[in-house]
Parts: sequence; structure tokens; C-alpha cells
Amino acid sequence: MRIICTVTNDLSHDQRMHRICTTLQAAGHEVTLIGRIMPHSGPLPDRPYRQERLRCRYHVGKRFYAEFNFRLWQSLRRRTYDVVCAVDLDTLLPAIVASGRHRAVVYDAHEWFSETPEVAPRPLIRAAWRGLGRALVPRTEARYTVGETLARQLEEDYGRPFAVVRNLPQQARNSFCENSGGVILYQGMLNPGRGLDTAIRAMAEVPQGELWIVGEGPEAPRLVRLANELNLSDRVKFLGFVPPEELPAVTARAWLGLNLLADSSPSYYYSLANKALDYLQSGLPSIQMDFPEYRALQEEYHCFELLPELSAPALAARINVLAANPARYARLRRACREAARELCWEKEAPKLLAIYGAVEERLRAKRGD
Repeated sequence: MRIICTVTNDLSHDQRMHRICTTLQAAGHEVTLIGRIMPHSGPLPDRPYRQERLRCRYHVGKRFYAEFNFRLWQSLRRRTYDVVCAVDLDTLLPAIVASGRHRAVVYDAHEWFSETPEVAPRPLIRAAWRGLGRALVPRTEARYTVGETLARQLEEDYGRPFAVVRNLPQQARNSFCENSGGVILYQGMLNPGRGLDTAIRAMAEVPQGELWIVGEGPEAPRLVRLANELNLSDRVKFLGFVPPEELPAVTARAWLGLNLLADSSPSYYYSLANKALDYLQSGLPSIQMDFPEYRALQEEYHCFELLPELSAPALAARINVLAANPARYARLRRACREAARELCWEKEAPKLLAIYGAVEERLRAKRGD
């Protein structure tokens, strides 16, 4: 099949879409990934599938969504394809309008869009996105998301079944990290609700080590100011964006990973974040929130330290306990290694291929092939 995947990011650091597109291309499909070019976007890395970026005048707010959706619709209506994979609710409308009756739309929900921290506290905006989702999602041919608990929530909201394709990394080819140098690592977007101010404040109660924050986002200036105000600038390092191919070398220098999320966002509460599984695949012990998906993995693999509340004292206490108990830390590292053999993309990819295989069969039946 000819498959077009649509996202609103600039493609350069979207590892989930890289894995999905590479897997579909390797299975014999012709894949194109469409995103947008940002003011500071660099050149695209070489990929086995086609990549294109739309140029927009606006980059935030209502004007951005309106412009991007219009440009994406224009792009899709000129193309020949069989399936559009609309990633998240902000690309679904042009996919459905452009595709008509004879092409299929697949919905890949990376998050519960109307319940994200940026949307959920704004009643009118939230109502608009919820209404759009409830009108459009039932018109898709297939749907999948990143975890079981989020799938159940989306099914209840939209009235359609969701499959699960977890965002698992590829199995590590190199040796697991063995670093004991006290580097505490956060990798990901610097967005609201990620607990990064909590992590910085916790460092005041952790006597040794450094916090490395890898990534970019709108919270970056405020977080830098906070580190300076707390006199922690020598122990809190902002590394900025690191290309995905260079990130394993950074992770290998870490002693502990962090994945902190506010429970005020239902989308975050039911999430299964990329970084949690990236840490695990590297054999890196990590602290995760005591949310349903992380609790389920912990009960099966005993591979995480779970944090019951997002507060600096609670986080500092967990870090200090691990630092003072090498045997406990070593057990976590062994558990990560064992879990990594099962929680890898090589074992998850067949679920993705089964979804698109079923879509292809239904398209053939419609066309009488």
C-alpha cells in the first residue's frame, strides 16, 4: 500500500514515527512521513522512507492549527495514496476530508489530545477538541494507541475500539550502561506538567550528583532561571536537543533516569512515555510515577522505582535511598536487563503490521480486488 503518515513536528527527533515508518516500509509498503519545518529545524536525517515538511507562517496557537491543517489538506488532495495515518487529533481533520470514500484513515493516538496539560485546563478549547474527536474518530478505519489503560479511556470517549502498539525501543545492540557517576538524567520535551521544576528543587536535597536535562521546549527559560535562583546551576546541566543517534552515549553516562508527570492531566496519568522504555532498554534504573501503565510494568518486571507523589521531598528521598543502597540499585539494573529482552520493538512490530494488514484486506474487499 501507499501510506502517508502525518505529524505536526519537524520529524527530526520523532523516534516512534521513525520506527513505525521503517517497519511499514520494510514490510513492502511505500511510506511518506509529512511534518512541518520549524524556524530552527536542521536538515533531515537519511531514512529508508520518504520525508517531507510543510512550511507554515505560524507556529503556535489557533492560527498555527488552522494554517497547518489547511496546508496538509492541500498536500494530501494532490497525492496518490491508499492510507493516511493521522498521528494525534491535530492532523485528523485534513486526513479525513482529503481521503474521501475510497481511501482509509488510520488514527495513531500518541496521547489523549483533549486531556493534555496544554488543553485540559481551558474549557472552551477542550470542548472544541473533544467535539472534533467524537465527530472524526468514528470515521477512521482503524485506531491504536500506546498503552492498554489509555486505549480503554479512548474507547470510552470515542465509542470505537483501539488496539495497542506500545512505543518500545529497538533491542539494545551494545552493552548495557554500567555508570555509577551520579548523573541523574531527564530526556524529552521541556513541556508543562513534566515535573522538571520538582526535579530541580529535589537536587537541593540530594547531596551528590548532577541533574542532566536533555531536550528543548517552552519551559526551558523558566527552568534555567529556577536553577540559578536555587544556586544549583553548577549541578543542573541543560544539554539542549541531542540527536537520537547520539542519545545512547549520553544515557550510558547516567546513573538514574527520571520520568516525572503531573497527575492533573488525564493524558499523562494514562500514558506510557517513550523515555521510560528507553531507560529500561539501556539497563538504566529509573524513577517513574505510580500511574497505571508504570505500575503494571513494575508488577510484572520489578524494574522501576515508583514515586507516589510529585514533590521535591518525595523525589529526593527516593534518589537518596537508591544512592545509599547499592544492592537495591543492582537489583533494579538486573531487572531492567531482563525486561529489555521482552519490551523491545522487535516483539511489538507484528502488532502494527497486523493492523495495516487488516486495513489492506478491507480496502481490497471494497475495491473488489
